[in-house]
Amino acid sequence: GLMDVLIPRNSKIPFKVARQYTTQKDGQGSMRISVFQGERDLVADNRKLAEFNLKGIPGMPAGFPKVEVSFLINADGILTVRAKELRSGAEQSIEVKPQYGLTDAEVERMLLESITHAVDDIKTRALTEARTEGELLLGQTEKFIARNASLLTQEEMLRTAEAMQSLQLSLTLDDKDLIQRQIEALNEISRPYAERAMDQAVSGALKGKSLQ
Repeated sequence: GLMDVLIPRNSKIPFKVARQYTTQKDGQGSMRISVFQGERDLVADNRKLAEFNLKGIPGMPAGFPKVEVSFLINADGILTVRAKELRSGAEQSIEVKPQYGLTDAEVERMLLESITHAVDDIKTRALTEARTEGELLLGQTEKFIARNASLLTQEEMLRTAEAMQSLQLSLTLDDKDLIQRQIEALNEISRPYAERAMDQAVSGALKGKSLQ
């Protein structure tokens, strides 16, 4: 996974920051919160401090739950990480004692590694983000077709299946630009019938209503 920096290096304490995240799968009932320390873009290249699970997330479509993750470092250097699903109030937290700090030598080593691998890290992050976008689009397209198959012509169904297959194949390759091209191709094919579905939904909502 990718590192999402919430507390920059050398931040003054006490320090508090929060950011919202969401689910990636329909009906996802829990979320694993992992806390890392380091300078690299990939979590695998950083030091894990703690991990916990936020449970009790209501079953909703992917992207609907709002999970706020907050980090608080108090004056004693104790880090408290709290995750809360804002719709349901489900909450979980963990404390990390001050020994999470790195020695000066470890900090210097991690900084040097981050500089040495900066170009590779940027490329890896971009590839990972493209793959995530592609996987999300494939899931959304599959669900859309399942709900709205009657709105698509046979040719549109065939072209969409071919575009999805091409995108799926591109996700197995280390080529960010190819993935982006396949994402754009699938979006281009699906745009007309997505608009058609929207028009039908609007017409259905307005049916039986009159303008005042």
